[in-house]
Amino acid sequence: MRRGNYGFDAPWALAGLVLGGLALLGLAAVSFAFDVPAPGVVFLLGGLYTLASGASHLYTTRRGKFAVWADELDRLKGDERLLDLGCGRGAVLLLAAGRLPEGRAVGVDVWRSRDQSGNAGRVTRANAAAEGVSADLVTADMRDLPFGDGTFDVVVSSLALHHLHRAEERARAVREAYRVLRPGGLILVADLWHTVAYENILRDLGMADVRRRDLGWRYWYGGPWANMSMLEGKKPVTG
Repeated sequence: MRRGNYGFDAPWALAGLVLGGLALLGLAAVSFAFDVPAPGVVFLLGGLYTLASGASHLYTTRRGKFAVWADELDRLKGDERLLDLGCGRGAVLLLAAGRLPEGRAVGVDVWRSRDQSGNAGRVTRANAAAEGVSADLVTADMRDLPFGDGTFDVVVSSLALHHLHRAEERARAVREAYRVLRPGGLILVADLWHTVAYENILRDLGMADVRRRDLGWRYWYGGPWANMSMLEGKKPVTG
């Protein structure tokens, strides 16, 4: 169990699912009250499905994503320098920090609450204290990272790159992630959309062992129609 306060991912989407489900159930009740059963059944089924989608979103944002990332980060040896792009409240960053007794975790973000409820650097620091770990926080744009080439052994990102709305901006962020990764380093990017494009960019840059995989039901934001994919690869050792 995590001790920090990690809010809710895409809170507007979760609220929409819950309110939409309740509205449909209300319409079902009205339909049955006025003895119009056919639409009532449709509203009832729609309401139950929408609320189930809300439950899926809630599970992922509060528990599922932590379980998935815990499995992914268990491969760390403990001495790496790790960068989290779009770290938010620190869900992934602080999981990593706890696995790096001889390394260091660094998170960058621009801290927007529309992407995650209560998103702010001070909240991430408070979460680090609650978890009993430490991490460096940097306010920075992932399209223009303030780090030198090959600074990090691992670069991770969870549900962040797609918030860059233009394809060229996402491409810049992926290229920056590749630039700051040392030769032989690992990249792990989990996102809802555009992972095929990220994969193509990394392959064009020369990334080795690139693969993309579905992360399963624990990372559904409402259902299989909003599933997360993980993109991973290793930067080749040159020279």
